[in-house]
Amino acid sequence: MSDRRPEGVLLTGVYGSGKSSVAEEIAYLLERQRVRYALLDLDYLSWACPDVGEHVTEFDLLLQNLAAVAANFQRAGVRVFVLAYFARSASQVQSIQQALGVPLRVVRLTVGVAEIRRRLAPDVTSGRRDDLKAATASIAAAEGSGVEDVAISNDRSVGVVAHDVMAYLGWL
Repeated sequence: MSDRRPEGVLLTGVYGSGKSSVAEEIAYLLERQRVRYALLDLDYLSWACPDVGEHVTEFDLLLQNLAAVAANFQRAGVRVFVLAYFARSASQVQSIQQALGVPLRVVRLTVGVAEIRRRLAPDVTSGRRDDLKAATASIAAAEGSGVEDVAISNDRSVGVVAHDVMAYLGWL
């Protein structure tokens, strides 16, 4: 599969929409197909102490790290990238694609507040309570809407949603 053209998918949506879980399932399915892929949860590329530098914003740090990591994966022969991140604007999506350096399609996972509350409630970390508040506010403001190529409801099993995403991408 080394002749496969490089491409990527960005799974986006509010906190609790299932981006990471669906990304993991897609990675599992790609692995079964023996596709050389990389799974990147972009939040981890900028998770640092609040003061990471005078002139570096959190998103800038994410982009710098993504460019470096993506280049390393490409040198290793990776052709398919599965990304998870809540992109709030078209300009963020464009910046992520530039840093990634490969064509990128965007799938926004949608889910209602009640389901997000159910998903996040069992998490014992204090940050999840903040995530629930942020998700509720983002849904009310329609934040992140319109950045996607397609929206897919994530109110079903992870396997079904991952299959729907891969079918849309033509990766099955």
